[in-house]
Amino acid sequence: VLILFLATARVIHSIQDAPEPAGSTDVTVVGHQFWWEYRYPNLGIVTANELHVPVSDSTHPTPTFLTLLSADTDHSFWVPQLGGKTDLIPNRVNHMWIDPHETGLYVGQCAQYCGTEHALMLLRVYVDSKAQFEQWVQEQKRQAVSDDSVTEGRRIFESTSCVNCHTVTGTVANGRFGPDLTHLMSRDTIAAGVVTNTPENLRKWIDDPDSVKPGSLMPAMKLNQHDLAAVVAYLETLR
Repeated sequence: VLILFLATARVIHSIQDAPEPAGSTDVTVVGHQFWWEYRYPNLGIVTANELHVPVSDSTHPTPTFLTLLSADTDHSFWVPQLGGKTDLIPNRVNHMWIDPHETGLYVGQCAQYCGTEHALMLLRVYVDSKAQFEQWVQEQKRQAVSDDSVTEGRRIFESTSCVNCHTVTGTVANGRFGPDLTHLMSRDTIAAGVVTNTPENLRKWIDDPDSVKPGSLMPAMKLNQHDLAAVVAYLETLR
């Protein structure tokens, strides 16, 4: 029993207190009802629901270290193929790290009941090649630019309560309650992975969120059809 205890303690210590090698990636994960916020403090990037990390070389490991926070209630970060689950607790900072050696899409979800839409608080982790990750970083660092053809949609977006919940860099929208939309159309999904990110689904999501994700905290914007089409056209330019 003593030998098993010492062996177990040694493994736990090596996992929980693993040193950060040079070249590792730092990400702050914030759990919200009912979506994920990802902040890359060393890269100046903020995104939502789809986590991008570089693949790690087994000969020269470059793992990704995650700082886990909660904005409201208990959540749990769990992607089975990448590691065990770790909880996100209000007023507490937890940590974990992942060291994926194969590129691809890895899926998971919140593993701690957090309210009505807990089951649809999905996780998507994209493990990119080094070149793909660098390209994604450069794209995310660019300021979103909309053309003149969607000026009306931008005006409607900025004159509604959208700006109180969402951020679009370079505009008056600087809300933090909902996902950052600066590069919305670079994501494959919306509503925390519930539906694919298409103009049709985006329109439905804005018009009637409950039809996509019942119990979502996203309010129905009550826009007329003309204004709704204009806002969707504007959001489609945020790449």
